[in-house]
Amino acid sequence: IELKSPSAILMEASTGQVIYEKDADTSLHPASITKIMTLILIFDAIKDGKIGLDDEVTVSEYAASMGGSQVFLEAGEKQTVDTMIKCISMASANDACVAMSEYIEGTESAFVAKMNERAMGLGMNNTNFVNCCGLDTDGHMSTARDIALMSRELITKYPQIHDYSTIWMDTIIHSTRRGDSEFGLTNTNKLIKQYEWATGLKTGSTELAKCCLSATANKDRIDIIAVIIAAPESKTRFAEAV
Repeated sequence: IELKSPSAILMEASTGQVIYEKDADTSLHPASITKIMTLILIFDAIKDGKIGLDDEVTVSEYAASMGGSQVFLEAGEKQTVDTMIKCISMASANDACVAMSEYIEGTESAFVAKMNERAMGLGMNNTNFVNCCGLDTDGHMSTARDIALMSRELITKYPQIHDYSTIWMDTIIHSTRRGDSEFGLTNTNKLIKQYEWATGLKTGSTELAKCCLSATANKDRIDIIAVIIAAPESKTRFAEAV
């Protein structure tokens, strides 16, 4: 395969067998693909009975202040864990990520420590998380191989993620002191619309990271994970993942 993207990997999910790789251990900025680990920790907390899908999460000033991709949560606003997962999976919402990190561990930094601990447990030896959402920060780095490893963990351990990652469009309700307002969500992963076997999983793009994607697909009962890092443009990451 001739890929323009500098780093990529293709993995079969049930075994972890690598089918193709290109500079898969090069340390690069992962952008919002970081959120795959955030989602793993959210589902870990649900499995452990620490939180529930119907729990209401109150958004802090800090969470509401996040830049980049967001769903414009306001300080003091409440949303269920279920809605927050939808916002993270579909709309790549930084504000929802930080709100969930604080809900589960008290502070984002305590949550990030858990992210790094979980990464080490998965053998993600070339990854270091500095935040829970993937905004460009010094030292916040990963590799295509490590992203494939955490993607594999998420889809094999918590296949219910596909209930969220395959939704193309949806809406949430913001309830604030100004009343209720509807907010539309559109999945950032164009493959959900363009590729019939697509099941997820997460896009990411920042100035430093360029265009990244961890794409999952299921055909003939086989789950495949394709990770593309630092594609020069958005359509390239989708075409090369396919």
